[in-house]
Amino acid sequence: MIYVVRHGETDFNKEGRLQGRQGLPLNKNGIEQAKSLHESLRGIHFDHIYSSPQERAIQTAEIITNAKATIDTRIDVFDLGEADTLKKSEVKMVGAVPDSNVYKRVEDIQSFIKRVFDFMNEIHEQHRGTDVNILLSGHRCTTGCMGAYFEGIPKDGNLLRFSSDNGQYKVYDFK
Repeated sequence: MIYVVRHGETDFNKEGRLQGRQGLPLNKNGIEQAKSLHESLRGIHFDHIYSSPQERAIQTAEIITNAKATIDTRIDVFDLGEADTLKKSEVKMVGAVPDSNVYKRVEDIQSFIKRVFDFMNEIHEQHRGTDVNILLSGHRCTTGCMGAYFEGIPKDGNLLRFSSDNGQYKVYDFK
């Protein structure tokens, strides 16, 4: 089974800010959310633990599992460029992403999907037909993209419909 976890809360989440690669570590509530996930998933042995390189995702994975996570940059958060850390209410968006005509260095959504799907294809190939539990710790955008890997990309392109709230998870099966 694949457990796709969104990191616990940070102060930027609490403040309603976009949080990309300049994000913060978990706040007190985020640590409590991760501890709660640890309790909820206590009976599950995770054979593989993967995380985004962002501290908040690593913290969440390692609190849940009491084990070291394997970091993979392909499941890093969507690069928000100059919109990173701005209040969501103040950012000019195109769909679910900051307008790249306004903010420099915003990642191309198709490149983002490709890198996350490449990661998912690789772990699918490695673990096809095996009975393993895999924990993937990421962000709103990456957990949404992972959900789209299993559910299909929505016609409107909004991958975020498959994401979880902070400190929540969804379970998928490669079968």
